[in-house]
Amino acid sequence: MGKSVISDMDGVIYRGGKLIPGAEKFVERLINRPEPFLFLTNNSEQTPLDLKLKLERLGVHGVTEENFITSAMATAMFLKNQKPKARVYVIGGGGLINELYNVGFSISETEPDYVVVGKTATFNFEMIRKASRLIEGGAKFIGTNPDVSDPTENGNEPACGALLAAIETSCGQKPYIVGKPNSLMMMLATKKMGVHADDTIMVGDRMDTDVVGGMEAGMTTALVLSGVSTREDLPKFPYSPDYIFDSVADIDPDTL
Repeated sequence: MGKSVISDMDGVIYRGGKLIPGAEKFVERLINRPEPFLFLTNNSEQTPLDLKLKLERLGVHGVTEENFITSAMATAMFLKNQKPKARVYVIGGGGLINELYNVGFSISETEPDYVVVGKTATFNFEMIRKASRLIEGGAKFIGTNPDVSDPTENGNEPACGALLAAIETSCGQKPYIVGKPNSLMMMLATKKMGVHADDTIMVGDRMDTDVVGGMEAGMTTALVLSGVSTREDLPKFPYSPDYIFDSVADIDPDTL
């Protein structure tokens, strides 16, 4: 039996709104294998349905909503276990707000239990001021993921980590981050698939989230050079991926 596959999306399957050459065939190989697979993404802006529809617009078909776990989903599941029916102040996109609503949270700026931050293009000074004051007032500071930049077809753009840094600098408190490389995300993914970590390969484009998260969870790791991390970056890290590929076009999961 081959390994189950967990794959990142941004920088692995697509960059922004452009499919990475060969990604369609890679996904086709995943669909046609008996082993389960999941797309595990630190993207908190979009829902599984959004991501499924995005793949279809890019020409990738056959994937279902059950094939996704986002950092928004993981954040909502984590916080529900910590404090059911909590009040949260949210900085983030519709995907994050939707997942928090789904687990029974109320979105409020009045005495929230948590300040939850994900990537959003509408981030502004007022959000920094409001989040900082709420955190200083006792709300717990939560980040969906630590990525400071995301790859797009036009180059990298600021991501959740950049937003978190602004708020942390303002209020002097560090966030608890749920998404990769937190092994909580990896645990949720393997639990969803019903497999063990040592029977799973993590495919990603970032040494600082995908590779280290997969490695610390006990998975085989594969770095693709189609996203953020480059071959020149590798000596900067005290760990190495098990495999390095130019892109997912070169990956045959049955041989790993």
